[in-house]
Amino acid sequence: MLELARKLGEIGVLGLNRRNADYTLRYNQRRLYPLVDDKLRTKQLAQEAGMAVPELYGVVEAAHQIRHWSGLLEGRSDFVVKPARGSGGEGILVISGRLKDMYRVTNGELVSQSELNYHVSNILSGIYSLGGLTDKALVEYRVRCDPVFDSVTYQGVPDIRIVVFLGVPVMAMVRLPTRMSRGKANLHQGAIGSGIDMTTGTTLTGVWKNNIVMEHPDTGMKLTHLKVPKWEHLLHLASRCYELTGLGYQGVDLVLDRDRGPLILELNARPGLNIQIANHAGLLPRLKVVEQLRERLHSAEDRVAFSQERFPTLSQ
Repeated sequence: MLELARKLGEIGVLGLNRRNADYTLRYNQRRLYPLVDDKLRTKQLAQEAGMAVPELYGVVEAAHQIRHWSGLLEGRSDFVVKPARGSGGEGILVISGRLKDMYRVTNGELVSQSELNYHVSNILSGIYSLGGLTDKALVEYRVRCDPVFDSVTYQGVPDIRIVVFLGVPVMAMVRLPTRMSRGKANLHQGAIGSGIDMTTGTTLTGVWKNNIVMEHPDTGMKLTHLKVPKWEHLLHLASRCYELTGLGYQGVDLVLDRDRGPLILELNARPGLNIQIANHAGLLPRLKVVEQLRERLHSAEDRVAFSQERFPTLSQ
């Protein structure tokens, strides 16, 4: 165990305890957490700053509204229902179409209005929320997958996680849905994480349940050297989230919509550390460089240029 710890330290892997003590506790003021823990507040902040997010159709905040919330769905054949304070992708229901009075979920199942009502009721009760607190249900635009990811995703929409430290994008990965993850871009549920070269925006090898993979298990297509469209735009959006929230260490989750381009999906004040596995690299060296040279980085443009110059990933 000591030998393993030594090797991890040599390549600069950031562990959970050090992340908490040296980064989240030091650089993230507790009073700012609600800005990212509540997806509705995050969405409102981003819109006020002129940053693109999935369109919000409506919010269900109380049980008595459930009887009438179906009015939000009139004229809409597809949409997403999600908890405002959910985590890990839990409680998100993606509707891709209708069949008479039934709604079709992206996995092909059909659900009735009463089943949808029950799901919204569960969201309000706090089943999916952080700490089990009562919650709100958001009804919003369903993102359409950018064609670049069609061959390496199963049913759902991939998202791009970028870790941002003091406004500098320091590491990134794309999370690709699989059959095992039930179409969700959640690594713990079986999605694939593929690191992204910060300079070029091209994908590296994939990690699937801690195994290195070169191909998507469901489509059989190659995961490496996929060029992420609008890469610099995505980096700029992520960098600007520093001013948006005031959080020094955060994870920015973005999606690429085929029609609307880059959208901010959500922010996280406690981003996970498996992004290091996806990139075959440790976060610590990058974080230390940013700490040392932060005074010379005055704008999002400076920070993105710094990231692309300092953090290229060697070919794998």
